[in-house]
Amino acid sequence: MAQLVLSQERELTKEEIKELQEEVRRLAKEKNAVILAHYYQRPEVQDIADFVGDSLELARKASQTDADIIVFCGVRFMCETAKIVNPTKKVLHPNPESGCPMADMITAEQVRMLRKKHPDAEFVAYINTTADVKAEVDICVTSANAPKIIKKLEAKKIVFLPDQALGNWVAKQVPDKEFIIWKGFCPPHFEFTYQELLKLKEKYPDAKVAVHPECHPKVIELADFVGSTSQIIRYATSFDSKRVIVVTEVGLKYTLQKINPEKEYIFPENMNYCGTVYCCTMKGITLPKVYETLKNEINEVTLPEDIIERARRPIERMLELS
Repeated sequence: MAQLVLSQERELTKEEIKELQEEVRRLAKEKNAVILAHYYQRPEVQDIADFVGDSLELARKASQTDADIIVFCGVRFMCETAKIVNPTKKVLHPNPESGCPMADMITAEQVRMLRKKHPDAEFVAYINTTADVKAEVDICVTSANAPKIIKKLEAKKIVFLPDQALGNWVAKQVPDKEFIIWKGFCPPHFEFTYQELLKLKEKYPDAKVAVHPECHPKVIELADFVGSTSQIIRYATSFDSKRVIVVTEVGLKYTLQKINPEKEYIFPENMNYCGTVYCCTMKGITLPKVYETLKNEINEVTLPEDIIERARRPIERMLELS
């Protein structure tokens, strides 16, 4: 097994993957560990998870687990969220280098500066933010619950950060509120173009189009459905159309095909490198890294107590209002 784990430079065989998956499951049972994975993870990582979900679903699961160890297969802000809602648990991140470019586009200091400019506003942070930023805001949201939650807020002025695409999409659904929107973005989603989607629609004229709200507004305009990862799953697997063009991270294709293999799920091309709708940092987590992390209990996520305390409230408010 040690030799196998060290061979991360090459592709593992099916037999090696199966052996390693069995060993990870054995270790998880032995150590009373729960493995959480995002839909954008590699298929072989999704298959060992106790639960696979989007940001909202994973936040709920992390807050409810009675496991001693949480192995979180996602990007850094997701691991931090798990630690915030479970400060006494050991949270392990199989690849500490897996950050989120969008989350890094705003800092706690910038939020404090915005507070001075907009003292009458409610500060709403997308879950895709660092723990430091969460500690400075009033409430968190995800792409699954943002419109619903913001409609419930009493404030008429909303500072939304950091995702401009999601913020603009929500603002159209909540026209009675004033929005100040930070100019952050998710590179894989936001850089997929209107012209590229037009080409796909021309190639597959009978297909419906499901788009994540982190995409560019012009791409969203062409969609038959806009929603979070979990919402796209429900739509794409149940809609009458035999073909669905799906504009989100390609890792979702694995889940869609498992749920309803009768349909054809068309993702943008050029998925084999860090480009269009492909999240390099999500894919940085590999099965050998999950094994090594759990076996040796390394890469523990730690946060200052004051950050945990201050960041917990906006997450708890989100879960309460979802």
